[in-house]
Amino acid sequence: MKTLFLSTIATAVLFSSSAVAEGDPNRGKKVFNKCKACHALADGKHKNGPSLNQVVGKKAGSSSGFKRYRGLKGAKWFWTEENLDQFLENPRKFVKNKSNKRSLMMLRLKKKRDRDDIIAYLKSLP
Repeated sequence: MKTLFLSTIATAVLFSSSAVAEGDPNRGKKVFNKCKACHALADGKHKNGPSLNQVVGKKAGSSSGFKRYRGLKGAKWFWTEENLDQFLENPRKFVKNKSNKRSLMMLRLKKKRDRDDIIAYLKSLP
């Protein structure tokens, strides 16, 4: 009985931790070149899009000093790895489902590996 219980717990942990695959931050830095025309990584430095400094875990629409949020203003959710993955796959659809508004972000990363790598890269930054 104890073995069955431990086996069940181990299986649950395995499947819950694999919801977002581990990416390669070095490859993610290269893939991020697609993003840097509109996003900076320095805190408080904004371009057409907000700074992505320490974005993983941050409340959506809360980057200090960025005024052009559309669809994310007043958001009540956070940039988890899962939310980032879904957003990067299809930003307009993701924001519409979350807030019934529209995102201005046009770039879509269709390859799961690219999304995982960018998320790993963003997580690796100080």
